[in-house]
Parts: sequence; structure tokens; C-alpha cells
Amino acid sequence: MIQNSYKAQNIQVLKDLEAVKKRPAMYIGDTGVRGLHHLVYEVVDNSIDEALAGFCNYISVTIHKDNSITVIDNGRGIPVDIHEKEGKSALEVVMTVLHAGGKFDKQTYRVSGGLHGVGISVVNALSEFIEVEVKRDNKIYSQKYEFGKPVTSVEEKGNCEDSGTKIKFLPDKEIFESIDFQFDILSNRLRELAFLNKNLKIEIKDERIEKEKSFLYEGGIKSFVKYLNKNKTSLHVKPVFFEKKQGDTYIEVAMQYNSSYMENILTFVNNINTIEGGTHLSGFKTALTRVINDYIKKSKISDLSLGGADTREGLSAVISIKIPEPQFEGQTKTKLGNSKVKGIVDSIVTDNLKTFFEENPAIAKNIIQKVITAAKAREAARKARELTRRKSVLESGSLPGKLADCQEKDPTKCELFIVEGDSAAGTGISARDRKFQAILPIRGKILNVEKARIDKIFSNNEISTLISTTGTSINDEFDISKLRYHKVIVLTDADSDGNHISTLLLTFFYRYMKELVDKGYLYIAQPPLYKIIKDKKTYYIRDDAALKEKLEEFGDKNIVVQRFKGLGEMDSDELAETVMNSDKRILKRVTVEDAMQADQIFTILMGEQVGPRKEFIFSHAKEVQNLDI
Repeated sequence: MIQNSYKAQNIQVLKDLEAVKKRPAMYIGDTGVRGLHHLVYEVVDNSIDEALAGFCNYISVTIHKDNSITVIDNGRGIPVDIHEKEGKSALEVVMTVLHAGGKFDKQTYRVSGGLHGVGISVVNALSEFIEVEVKRDNKIYSQKYEFGKPVTSVEEKGNCEDSGTKIKFLPDKEIFESIDFQFDILSNRLRELAFLNKNLKIEIKDERIEKEKSFLYEGGIKSFVKYLNKNKTSLHVKPVFFEKKQGDTYIEVAMQYNSSYMENILTFVNNINTIEGGTHLSGFKTALTRVINDYIKKSKISDLSLGGADTREGLSAVISIKIPEPQFEGQTKTKLGNSKVKGIVDSIVTDNLKTFFEENPAIAKNIIQKVITAAKAREAARKARELTRRKSVLESGSLPGKLADCQEKDPTKCELFIVEGDSAAGTGISARDRKFQAILPIRGKILNVEKARIDKIFSNNEISTLISTTGTSINDEFDISKLRYHKVIVLTDADSDGNHISTLLLTFFYRYMKELVDKGYLYIAQPPLYKIIKDKKTYYIRDDAALKEKLEEFGDKNIVVQRFKGLGEMDSDELAETVMNSDKRILKRVTVEDAMQADQIFTILMGEQVGPRKEFIFSHAKEVQNLDI
């Protein structure tokens, strides 16, 4: 109950790390999977800062059997002498005081990712314990903390000849939904850091599953681009690479074209993945478009004037900049805002790319042919799109005739079920709540957009129907504000054909409506695989494991088990209860934890090259549980 009085006694002061415990999401994003792994990144970032400063060339991360984490580096070691102002060890200050660290004075670290200085203290606040061991000045020091508070003083343990920091911590089970670290999530980020910091060796070991990986890339971001293109057909063997320091800004760019139709440009600022781009990306795109158009005009190859999207078709690139004072838009640090960076990147890319084209005319010719073909396809797509729009106007309604739309007009309350075939659509229409649930049938397996250029995509009936139904358009014209349904649900049969259709749809949404995934609007329905009738009661079972468990409750007497092979075997009442009923159904939200890994998977499974797909199938064959033959 809210009291009427509001006085000084009502003002709470959260001391030390209490604020972090009270509102952990403010500091690490959430208390789910991302927030949990963010703890490791905060610790590793301190080691990376030592590497950037030139004092560290080795980092190791170990996941122990109890899900505690140990991070070791061979940097200078956290200072342990007494902090004059705080009156206690600098180590304890760093571990227990927010906004404390060596990243503010411009002398300890010229550049740094963790500019807010809250990293390790936040990890301390959200951990059951942290054990710190520091090697510096030929001595070994240690201190232990529990739930953010020191339980020992800084103790001298012995002598040593090397230096570095070792931090072991266990996340607080009362704060996090789960403390089960995922090896792949951590290893992908550590691989990324190794690419961005050439000659830095980073190791990860998982004692739970006896798995380990080691990353060391002498080529830096050149190796990164090769990795991005490893399952694609490259148009030139060596990536284009240039680096330059201008004032206090250091810029590296590596780029390589491939035969695919997708662009994949990753940007980083002080090792932070700026997934929303920013001024560095804008500068790169502007320069790339200008240089290619100038080359075409100068060489008299074509009269076409290429747009930016044309010049980036099939391009994999990594842009890494390091600056002392990055200005990020928003707390998530995903978009760079420094205005002067745009001009610097533009100038450097223009000069170096122009020189590369002049010195490598054969490679330039291949790239130019690629982007001109892309421009012609884009023009054909534009005409197809305009034709579709004119046709929609003439037909008096802009929505596809196959769509059984809902009555609700507020997108936040609307659901769109994408189903395969008219039969399943008919059942879905009968089962739905027409007030807020819409049904869109598609015919068979849609076009594999991984192997198709933009003109083929717009001329495909099923995909055109999807685009007009959602209302957002795609690619550069994509507008999330026009999305007509905030739940887009893929509903297919639980067999190999249904899985294939789901994969084709996911490929389309990820490649051409990625923000739909990023915003959490895309789902996969989980219809039951079994129906059990026991004592006149009906139970719907999701998978084989759940079925086995249920049968061990019930036994095998007086029980009827029915397996649903497809949606067509379910009547409207069954579909309504298990898939349409928001109180009982199970939906899987489609998320992307790692964009680089997602790109690799889509390329392997849906791309042109057969070899990588065959290798993937063989390596994962033993994981198959339900095989349709």
C-alpha cells in the first residue's frame, strides 16, 4: 500500500554494491543467458585492456564442473598498494566500488572497451564468491569475497617471477535464472576477441564436458574475414586489407567479396561489437559506393549509377577502430556516435580502396562485374515490386486473398500463423480466435533465398505474399513500425518436410527481415507429437522424453497412444487447445545469440557449397532423435 507521506526517511541510499544487487539488469542487461555470460565478458575485458596496452599476450578461461569460472591473464596484475583516498588496497577498491578503475586517467589505458569502470565490481556483487590472485612486483597476493563483500584482507602468499591476474567466481544462483554456462557462446566471443587482437592467444576449457579450444590469429581481422567466408566461394583469394593511425584514431579494414547475395559487415570499436553500426560504418559505406562508381565511370565499363546495396552484395568485411573516447548511443554500447570518425573512415577507405583497384585490375574487374549484375537484378526487383503494388491497388485490397486476417487492428495484440497447405489452413481457421489470430497458408517449400538474388525473391509468389502480409517490406526498405502482427508464428508438421519448410522460412526472415528476429517477434509453434487417452482423460505430449515419463506414471494398461505425424491429423479442437490457446500452448521464440555463428549455419545448411553441408550432417548424425525415412 502506498503511503501519503513522502519525507526524508523514505529516501533510501543503496551503499556499495547494493544497487547492483537490487537492479542487476541495469548493469548486465538481464539475469538470463545473456546477462550470465556477460559476467565472463566483463572479467575478460579487463585482460583485453591489458593486451591493448601491450602488457598481455595470453588469456585463459575455464568453466569448472560447478559452473564457476576462472579467468587468467599474464598482464601487469591489479595494483594492491593502498589507495590514498579510499584508505584501503587498490585491489579492494576495484572489486567493491562502482566507477573505480584505471580507465579514466588516459595514462593507464589509452583505449578501453569498459569505459564505465563498473565491470569487475558488478561481477563481484552478483557472485556467491570471488577469489582473486595477483602476481606483481615478484609477489603473489590474494583476497576472497562473498556476495560482494571481502571476507579476507589482501594477503601475501609467496614469491613469483611472472605477473598477471587470476579471478575465479561463481554466479549467485538467487539472482540468475540459471548459472549453466554455454561453451559455444563463450568460445564464439573469445574467438572474436582473438581475431580483433592479433597475436593474442586465448584459450577456453570446459571441465564439465572435457572440451577445449585455443585461438591465435597472426592475421588479425584478415583471418576474421577469411573465417566469415570459409564456406563461401570468394571472388579473390586474399582479403583487401589496410590500416592507418590518424591522430588518436586507429583504423583497420579487411574485406573480401564472395559469390553469394548477402552482405556481412561487422564493426567494432575498442573490441565492442557495434551491432547497430554508427559513424564508422556510415563512413565505410559512403566511401565504398563512391570509389566503385568512380571506377566504373573512369573505366567506361557501364552507364549505371550503383546504389549502396549493389556495391555491398556478396561482401564480407570487418571494420575495427580504436579510439580513446568512444561515444555510444544508448547504454548497450551498440552504435557509435563520434561524428569525426565518419570523415576519417571515409577518407582512409577512399584512398586505400582506390589504390587497390588501380594496382589489382583483374580483381577490380571481378568485383565490378558482380556489383553491376547486382544493380541490374535490383532494378528488375524494383519493377516487380512496383507491378505487385499496382496490382494490389487495382484489386481494391492490399492484403493477399489467401490470408484469413484477424479483426484486431492493434499489432501488439495480433498473431499471424504461417501454415503449409490449404488443408492445415482450413483446420487453423476453424481453430483460431478470429479476433486476434490470422492464418496465412503457403504452398509447399518456398524459395531458398540463400541461393537467390533479389529479383528472384520478389518474383516468387509465396515470398511476395509473406512480404505483403507482414507489411514491413524487406532489406533497405524494411520498416518494423509497419509490422501488422507482433507474433509471427511458423506452424508446420513435425516431420522432415515440415522442418525443411521451417528452415526455409527462418532463412528468409533472418536474411531479409532480421529486425523481426532481433525484436523478438518471430516464433515457432510446438504442436504435440503424441496424444494419450487414459481413463477418458486426454493428455498432449510434446516429445519422446515426455512420453516416456508419462508412461512410467501410467503404465501400459488401458491406455491409448496416438502419434501426430502432421497437422492434418489433428482436428480443430485439438489444434485450438494445443497451439492456439495462449494459456496452454508452447511457443519457441527465435533469437540470435551470436550473429556470426548464425551466418555460418545458414551458409552451411542453405548455401551453394555441398561439402560443408555434408560435413555438418556427418558430424551431427549421432544427435538425431526422430528420423523420418
